[in-house]
Amino acid sequence: MPSEKSRYVPAPPIPSYDEATAGDASSSRSPWPPSPSGLDARPDHEVEAQSLLSHGRPLDQARRAPAGYRPPHVETDDEGSEWTLEDDDDDSDADEAAQVRREMQELEIEDPLNDPNSSTSSWSKRMGFSRFSLPRWKWRWRLPRLTVRLPRQSDSDDANGQGTESSRTRLRWRFPTIKITSRDALLIFGRLLALAVVLGTVYLLFVSDLFGSMSRRFNGQMFDPEAVRQFVQLRVDSDQIRDSLRHFTSFAHIAGTEGDYALAMDVHNSFVKNAFDQVVVDEYYVYLNYPKKDGRAVEILSADGKKAIWTALLEEREVGGETAGHQTYAFHGHSKSGDVKGPLIYANYGSRSDFKKLADKGINTNGAIALVRHHGTQRNLGQKVKAAEMAGFVGCIVYSDPADNGFVKGEPAPQGRFMPSDGVQRGSVSLSNWVMGDVLTPGWESKEEKPRMKLDQTKGLVKIPSLPIAWRDAQVLLQHIEGFGEPCPKSWKGGVPDVKWWSGNSSSPIVRLKNEQDDNEKQKVWNIYAKIDGIEQGEKSIIIGNHRDAWAFGASEPNSGTAIMLDVARVFGELAARGWRPLRSIEFMSWDAEEYNMIGSTEFVEKNLDILQQQAFAYINLDGAVSGRDFHAAGSPMFRKLVTKVIDRVFDPVSNATLLALWREKKSDLESLGSESDYVPFQDMAGTSSLDISFGGEAHPSHSSYDNFHWMESIGDPEFVYHGLLAQVLALLVIELADRPILPFDLGNYAASLDRYLSELWQWTDKKGVSQGGDQKINLEPIREAIKHVEKSVKQFEQWEPYWEQNVIAANGWEPTGLGIRRLDYNNRMSTFETDLLDLEPGGGIPNRTQFKHVVFGPPLWDELDEAQFPAIRDAIEAEDWALAQTMIDKIAKIIDQAATTLVSVEGL
Repeated sequence: MPSEKSRYVPAPPIPSYDEATAGDASSSRSPWPPSPSGLDARPDHEVEAQSLLSHGRPLDQARRAPAGYRPPHVETDDEGSEWTLEDDDDDSDADEAAQVRREMQELEIEDPLNDPNSSTSSWSKRMGFSRFSLPRWKWRWRLPRLTVRLPRQSDSDDANGQGTESSRTRLRWRFPTIKITSRDALLIFGRLLALAVVLGTVYLLFVSDLFGSMSRRFNGQMFDPEAVRQFVQLRVDSDQIRDSLRHFTSFAHIAGTEGDYALAMDVHNSFVKNAFDQVVVDEYYVYLNYPKKDGRAVEILSADGKKAIWTALLEEREVGGETAGHQTYAFHGHSKSGDVKGPLIYANYGSRSDFKKLADKGINTNGAIALVRHHGTQRNLGQKVKAAEMAGFVGCIVYSDPADNGFVKGEPAPQGRFMPSDGVQRGSVSLSNWVMGDVLTPGWESKEEKPRMKLDQTKGLVKIPSLPIAWRDAQVLLQHIEGFGEPCPKSWKGGVPDVKWWSGNSSSPIVRLKNEQDDNEKQKVWNIYAKIDGIEQGEKSIIIGNHRDAWAFGASEPNSGTAIMLDVARVFGELAARGWRPLRSIEFMSWDAEEYNMIGSTEFVEKNLDILQQQAFAYINLDGAVSGRDFHAAGSPMFRKLVTKVIDRVFDPVSNATLLALWREKKSDLESLGSESDYVPFQDMAGTSSLDISFGGEAHPSHSSYDNFHWMESIGDPEFVYHGLLAQVLALLVIELADRPILPFDLGNYAASLDRYLSELWQWTDKKGVSQGGDQKINLEPIREAIKHVEKSVKQFEQWEPYWEQNVIAANGWEPTGLGIRRLDYNNRMSTFETDLLDLEPGGGIPNRTQFKHVVFGPPLWDELDEAQFPAIRDAIEAEDWALAQTMIDKIAKIIDQAATTLVSVEGL
């Protein structure tokens, strides 16, 4: 709670790279930047024990402090002190001071703040001494020294030091004579009066909690903000990231396996080593499937269907080495068990429109086996299999075509970035756009005691078996259907060599697809959490998440993100150990079972849904963090301004430019979130503004055994430059979100984005032939009017931040209680604007997909759609249910309008 009147030192805006590196001539004497706060960002071997507070650091050696700030100083009774109690006996004073120093040295008294390895109490960490300094008194009055002189050993003492009877008597009974003149009495009275004033001031500051509450509320300002930014950037250790990635990719670690558990404990131990305030292991019991060694087969059968005349190799060659153990078998997560036979039919990318084209050509697909390729118009793997199921196929085979990710594009792995001939892209075929998380507990967490559906009850699983294969195996299959069905159009032709592209039909050779597997409906998985408590709004959190499980070795996906997150967590652990505390809590989370269906993160969100809707300010996601050199950011429109400022500070030494300059050169911008990683439950279910960051833009052997440490070290990011750069970006984002007095959200961009989303929806409906006039199938005007209300409210809302700054600056840095309370409420309203866009009515959310509550963002029913904004409206239009479409339009407009009203209901706005 803000104090009655609190001292606030305004944090300067985050400088660009050029501003941050600009300094005076003195800076050339050291390769490390000056640190006004005393927080040294140099490597450990360069750093002597230094305080995070600038005890006595001259201002001319550092950047000018904000107005109203005085660095603290330590006064002694040495010569030259401006506050002294010395008397005329200067030699005696010097002797006494020297004696005190010798005694302190003998006692080895240390200042814990000067020792980065020492721990300080939470009380001492929260005292903002760097913002307050004692007045430099210039008293020259002297209090007479009251000296009691004991007798010296007399010459009459014997050799053993025993005095005479008379001398011992004098030692016992002799008292000094104190002579106090009227002048001395006056001086004593003056000093006592001054002491009473000082004690009264101390009482006012500490007992009234004026001093203490201010330090708790702006403890992050104990340290110069720029020094903290420099610290987190320069403490990022690319070599340590490399070592972490080498370890995390040293063996396969599918969710729920022994390898996965071992790495979960490694993450846990790393968090414990960083001495976070809380470290938690959170277990869930979820449905997972695992392949059997001899339980999978793809075969071409003889004409009578009794004998295999060809069998697919299925597996990749071993690339992990002896120490890695056996690499993961090729399979699909959440696939259906089965052993089926049927004629083989090629169906391009496996979209609904592709299957419709087959039907339009008169090709009977009932009882057939589908062969489709990855990527393309149907990106979601599970929906490829579902579309085949809906078209009457009894099984589905998916392969990676070299025209999409192979030698046609460039050099294959391990020498290049593309999928080799034996590379298999594994993946999950659960229907994540329909049911997210554990498919047997949609809408509630998968704890052991909770109820569970049966496998045949859930809408989140496909009902036909499927397997992934390499293009070397697909080549044989495609060659065997030559002359059957129809010649393929150009858009259906891939890059597999020595193939004449035909569709196949019911007369094609018979193919057997066998997929027998181990099903575990209550497999234990492990999420690991760590937390640094905030000191002003500790209940509010900035969450950083990355999943740990991988289909194979997972160098890029996901463990480049794991290694980066662990290093950033280490840096923040060092900051906390030195006494720094954020205003809001910071939480690091290692998710499990993401590869299957975003299970770990979704179960956490479902368990903590109400808390997240009230307390989570932001979620930052890392997944396939590094696979290329182009920076990408996708997220809520809230983050555009912050991301732009942060990447303007991070310098790419390879391209010799800031990330912002490179971003603008490529005409990049903040992208929309998709539906393929752990940000989905936070953004679409809990309404937590979410951001996903990465370096990509180039192909890599995704979800194959070739996505390993050797590939990353030789091809992906040989010097681990981009791992280090992304760690810097992440650390700076966390600093700004967790420790700025006012959240750096961009509501203006949110309002503009809503208007753009509506325009895109309008254009999409026009392409669908949906009339906006005449017969009035639907009317989007209510949403347009609601967005206009948002724009007006945001404009009014954003006027308060400069008002707050002006008032604080005008008061010479003091923030009264009322203004502080309104600032906290301002932050809350800004963050809950996203939450206010949730449809929280009973049964609310997207019809038939009620896990997804956000009215603006959410996965489309079928990801053939170009955009996912306003998914409930799009679903209804796709189904040509005009009454439902209009109902959703009116409901969404009402929710957006109410969010705009709530935003400016803050007192004084």
